[in-house]
Amino acid sequence: MKPIQHTPDSSGLEPARPVKNELLEARVAGVRNASLAEKRREQICDAALELFLQKGFASTTIRDICARSGVNQASIYDYISNKNDILRRLLNRLWFRSGAPSLPDLLEQHPENSLQDNVAFYLKEFWSKRRKGTLLAYRTVPHLTKEDRKTMRARDEQLISRLAESIGDLTQLPENDPRTLVVANLVLFMASFGPLRDWLHQDLDNDLVADTVAAAIVAMIENLARYSPEQ
Repeated sequence: MKPIQHTPDSSGLEPARPVKNELLEARVAGVRNASLAEKRREQICDAALELFLQKGFASTTIRDICARSGVNQASIYDYISNKNDILRRLLNRLWFRSGAPSLPDLLEQHPENSLQDNVAFYLKEFWSKRRKGTLLAYRTVPHLTKEDRKTMRARDEQLISRLAESIGDLTQLPENDPRTLVVANLVLFMASFGPLRDWLHQDLDNDLVADTVAAAIVAMIENLARYSPEQ
């Protein structure tokens, strides 16, 4: 397989529209000391994350968050707007800005590596750096506003589109072959929901799990190039 060379719209999708890089956080200026405000917000968000994952978003109250964070209930609104604002800040930190690389970026930046090595590294990074963000997103989607859900969906659609384009380049499939989009969606699903299934393999080595899943993904991609949709 040759290194990735991007060509526009090889996935068959319309050119991706610009998407927001993260969710819109409320502007709260109750405290002029910026470093103090950031420190308090971090306390609040850290406490809220634990509670959201333990009790659920709906069952967690502002009073619970204050008790866990140590921030006085009378002053908490100097730092955050409401519970949904806390959720947005957490998703921005753990989901949008997790630091986990995308697979298309890895393929572009490290063409010297085998496809399986790049996929395995991608899975390990995704599962470690986006674990809490994925858990949080999965459990709180029903409580997100319509606009926030739209932003998160658009971000995923952009990632799927880019990965479908990469798969098309790797396999040299005809332009607009819809199977690249199907496989790209599946790869992102496996990366996103792998952490939710780790109770099934708690006693297995993480590298073994990632390498095994990566081998399965590579097999899917390689087989796309061997068969036409009719076959």
